[in-house]
Amino acid sequence: MLWKPGGVSDDVEDRRDEAGGAPGPGRGIRVGLGGGLVLLVLSLVFKTDLFALLGAEAGPAQTGQVASSRAPPRAAPPPAAEDERVQFVSFVLDDLQSTWARQFAASGKEYPHAKLVLFRDETRSACGGAEAATGPFYCPVDRKVYVDLGFYDELRDRFGAPGQFAQAYVIAHEIGHHVQNLLGVEEEVRRLEDRDPSRRNALSVKLELQADCLAGVWAHSTEQRQLLEKGDVESGIGAAAAVGDDRLQRLARGRVNPETFTHGSSAERVAWFKRGLASGAVSSCDTFGSR
Repeated sequence: MLWKPGGVSDDVEDRRDEAGGAPGPGRGIRVGLGGGLVLLVLSLVFKTDLFALLGAEAGPAQTGQVASSRAPPRAAPPPAAEDERVQFVSFVLDDLQSTWARQFAASGKEYPHAKLVLFRDETRSACGGAEAATGPFYCPVDRKVYVDLGFYDELRDRFGAPGQFAQAYVIAHEIGHHVQNLLGVEEEVRRLEDRDPSRRNALSVKLELQADCLAGVWAHSTEQRQLLEKGDVESGIGAAAAVGDDRLQRLARGRVNPETFTHGSSAERVAWFKRGLASGAVSSCDTFGSR
């Protein structure tokens, strides 16, 4: 991806030199993009249900009790080697938010920026505790995306999704959840889940696939502005495929149970990302109206 280092975004909240921030009480958080991938593999290795231990649910971040405001102990300062990655994340975040601000303005709406929290190992969020094992996620309560940069190493080394645009896709997906929150989609899904809990997984899949499509809408914009290089689209598609429920379940359990999907299969995630990429239109992302 063509980009220029430009420092750290004003919308980035860097907590990498902090430690602590245990999960608070309540309904817990839902596992964000790729978090299920990490938890499933670790559960298999240690023969322990880490989902239960963390109080996590598969899906986007969920409202929970605000974690303790007690200042966490200080940890080692962030390594200088991460500086370029932080600047890349900043570039992508700013570009995403500028793109969505234009989209909203065209419809006569305001786009309040999301914040992106960088942390190491664990931190606190308005949706409960954030841990590296849960993967990147968006909390609709505080309108923040939470990312432990170590997740990108897992995505590249263990799950075969290398490349900067794979990293960009992760952020674009989470900002897609922010767009859903602003448009009222998140609130409507929560209402439908409360009305009929048996639809929880199916609704979660539709929510996640729509976020994939919205990531594709942004990717379309970068393509139109000639920011993409050879292999970038394939890198984004590879990331979407890497975190499909069927692939994660097969890796962790050796079998696939579609009834337990919460994010969609690899094929579905790729298809909806490509739909947004091809159209560049939010109207093409109606996963709730699809079969």
